[in-house]
Amino acid sequence: MNPLSRLIPVIPPLKARSLASDLKARLDWGEPALTIVDVRDRDDFNEAHICGAVSIPRAQLLDRALRFLELTRDIYIYGTSDEETARAAGELRRAGYRKVSELRGGVAAWKAFGFPIESSARCV
Repeated sequence: MNPLSRLIPVIPPLKARSLASDLKARLDWGEPALTIVDVRDRDDFNEAHICGAVSIPRAQLLDRALRFLELTRDIYIYGTSDEETARAAGELRRAGYRKVSELRGGVAAWKAFGFPIESSARCV
């Protein structure tokens, strides 16, 4: 084993279900090859969302995902509840997306950790 391999940072792996801290670790690592998808309605998204998330309401999810997201892209997805998140993630997986992670607790969990949120086009 190469002794330098322990010094080289490793991208935190994508999990089927992630905690807010898992996503934050990916973002802190500087990993740009991921997309955060918020499937809540537009009003909820505008009120508060994870910095960098894109709004794709559930009714538009498959159409917009297939047009704009690569099937191999790492996707973190969250909704109003863990159940909504799981349903949305299932839709993407059935459409051929294999790298989808359900963000447990959504924005509420993100806020509980004290991580930055975006509201009215600014991070706080």
